[in-house]
Amino acid sequence: MPLPIRVRDRRLIRAPLLAGALLATLLTPLSPAYADSHAARESKPVHSYENAVRESVWVDTRIDGDGDGRTDRVAADIIRPREPARQGRKIPVIMDASPYYQCCGRGNESQKKTYDEQGNVVQFPLYLDNYFVPRGYAFVAVDLAGTSRSDGCVDVGGRSDVQSAKAVVDWLNGRAKGYTTRTGGERAQADWSNGRTGMIGKSYDGTVANGVAATGVEGLETIVPIGAISSWYDYYFQQGAPLYDSGPEWLSDYVESPAARARCGAVQQRLIDGAPRSGDWTGLWEERDHVPDADRVKASVFLVHGMQDLNVRAKHFGQWWDALGEAGVERKIWLSQTGHVDPFDFRRADWVKTLHRWFDHELLGYDNGIDEEPMADIERAPDQWTTDRHWPPRATDTVRLHPGKGEQPGVGTLGPKRAPAGAVESFTDDPKRGEADWAAQVDKSTPDKASFVTGPLTKDLRLSGSSQITVTATPNATSAHLSAVLVDLGPDTIRDYTAAGEGINTLAEHSCWGAQRPGDSPCYQETEADTADVDFTVFARGWADLGTYADPERGRPLTPGKRHTLTIDIAASDHVVPKGHRLALIVAGTDAGLIEPPAATPKLTLDLARTQARLPLVGGARAFADATRGAADHQSPRESRYEGLHRDPTADRVPGPFTG
Repeated sequence: MPLPIRVRDRRLIRAPLLAGALLATLLTPLSPAYADSHAARESKPVHSYENAVRESVWVDTRIDGDGDGRTDRVAADIIRPREPARQGRKIPVIMDASPYYQCCGRGNESQKKTYDEQGNVVQFPLYLDNYFVPRGYAFVAVDLAGTSRSDGCVDVGGRSDVQSAKAVVDWLNGRAKGYTTRTGGERAQADWSNGRTGMIGKSYDGTVANGVAATGVEGLETIVPIGAISSWYDYYFQQGAPLYDSGPEWLSDYVESPAARARCGAVQQRLIDGAPRSGDWTGLWEERDHVPDADRVKASVFLVHGMQDLNVRAKHFGQWWDALGEAGVERKIWLSQTGHVDPFDFRRADWVKTLHRWFDHELLGYDNGIDEEPMADIERAPDQWTTDRHWPPRATDTVRLHPGKGEQPGVGTLGPKRAPAGAVESFTDDPKRGEADWAAQVDKSTPDKASFVTGPLTKDLRLSGSSQITVTATPNATSAHLSAVLVDLGPDTIRDYTAAGEGINTLAEHSCWGAQRPGDSPCYQETEADTADVDFTVFARGWADLGTYADPERGRPLTPGKRHTLTIDIAASDHVVPKGHRLALIVAGTDAGLIEPPAATPKLTLDLARTQARLPLVGGARAFADATRGAADHQSPRESRYEGLHRDPTADRVPGPFTG
C-alpha cells in the first residue's frame, strides 16, 4: 500500500543535542583527544582498550515470553572507554543484538562471546569493539531473548525478538530497568550513555535492527542492516511459493539455548500453527513484516546487500529501500556481487573507513560530509565499484517489454511490440532443473522453459531497481509454481556466488583493525574475490505460486484448462548488460534448489499477448530503443559453452539465516 511522505530534517533533530554538547564544552574542557577529533572531523583512537570498562547488564523486556510468571531479562554485554566517564562526558553506543553469540558465532571466522570463570566477558566477536571503543564509543552485544544468557523464548522476528533489542535502547535512554544479575534486584544504570544508539548486524542481527527501527523508538539514530530480512514471510515464501522446506520453528530451535528449548514448546507450536506450509498469509507474518512500518522509522539507514544473496534474497533490500524512500528516511546503500557476505569480507578497508565516518556523523554529530556523498556504491565486477548520486538513478523509468514468438518452440523474442492474439508458448515443470540449466540452453527448444531474448545490444543497457512480469498461463493441473529470471547472455568474469564462500576466498594472512588485549584480538583472516568465467549471468529472479492469482494472501486450486493471470515480483538488482550481450527473460516452473516444487508437475501454456514484463531501465524506453537499434530481433540458436555456476539442487540448505 502507498506510504505517506514524511520528510525529516535531521538538523532539527540534532540541534538540542549539539547545543547540549556546546554547553558541556563550556563547563568541562574537552580533552585534547576530543578537540583533535573535532578538528579532523574524525574520532581518533585515543582511549585505552586494555583498561576499558567491561560489564554485563540484564535488561527487563517487560514481556513474559516463556510464561514463567516473571518478565524476561536479556543479557547485554558492554565494553566502553573508562576515560569519558571520569571526565563527566557521556558517549554513544554501537549495538549488535544477535541470537548467534553462543550457538553459532559471528563473522567469517564464527567468533563467539567468551567469559572468564567469574562470568565476566573476555571476547566480543568481530572488530567493532576493538576499533570503535578507543574512538570514544561503547559497544553493546545483546543476547536475544531465549538465547545464550537471556530469559524468554525465540519467536523468529516477532515481538520477543524485537523487544529484546528495543528494551536495551530504552535502558540506554533511561526508560527501562537494568540489573547487575539475571535474577537479582540490584539496579544498573546507563549513566555513562548519552542515549544515541546505532544498531548494526548481518542477517538475523540486521533483521532485528530493521524491526527495532520500525517501532520508531527514540534514541535509535541509525541502523546498518547487512543482508537483512525486511519481511519474514518473504524469507520463507514468495507469493505463496515455498523457498524452504521448513518453517520458523526450525530456526527457533536452532538458535535457542538448551534451557529455553526445554521451556519454549508453546512458542514453538505457535510458530508452527501460524506459518502453514501452504504459503498463506497469516497474522504471524503480519507481525513480522517491517515494510508497512517504514513510515515510523526515525533512524537513518545504511543498507548493505549482496545482489546474488540466495539466502536472504534480494527482494528484501529492494522493498525495504523503496518503502524507506517513500517515508523520507535518510539512506545510503552498498550493493555487491556476492552472496550472503559481510562487507568486512569483500571490501574491508573501504568498509571500515566508511562505517567509521557514518557513525561519526550519525552518532557523534560530526560534519564530515558523508551525507553529501553519493548515495549508492555498486560492484560492477569483482572489486570494481561505481557510485550513484541517487539510487535508483533519477533517469530510471519502467519500460514494458513483451515476449514474442520465435522461429522454434520455446525460443522467442523480447521487445516493445505486443504479440498477436493467439500466440502461445508452453513448458512442463521439471523440478530437477533450474535457472542455470535454462540459461545454458536459452537458444535451444527444451520442454522445461520458455525463453525470450533480444538481439545483441548495440549499446550498454542498465537495469536498476525491481522488476515485474505479468503472465497469463493455462495449466493442465490444479497446482503450479512459476519462476521468472532475467539473464545477461554474454561472457563475463563474476564473483562465484554459488561456491562455498559465496564470492570470497578466505586467506591465511591476517589484518588487524583496532586495539587488543589478551583473549580479544582485532586480527582477522584476509579474503579475496573468488571469481568464475561464465557465458551468462542470472542477475534477477522472482517466484510465485500460480494459485495466488486471485488473492495474494491465500492460494487456491487451479482450474485445469482455464487461463490464470498473475504478476510476479522480480527482485531488485542493478546490472549493466554490455554492448554485444543479449538480455533474456526466462519463464519456467520450479527453480531447482531455490523453491520447492508443487504437488503436481504441470504443463503451462503462456498467452504471449497477455504477458508483459516491466523493467526499470536507466534512460527508459529510449535507452532500450537505442540499445537494440540495428540489432536482429533474435540471434540464431546455438549451444551455450557455459561451464560455471551450476547450482546443485540436491545440495544441503540451512533453512535459516546463515551465521557467517
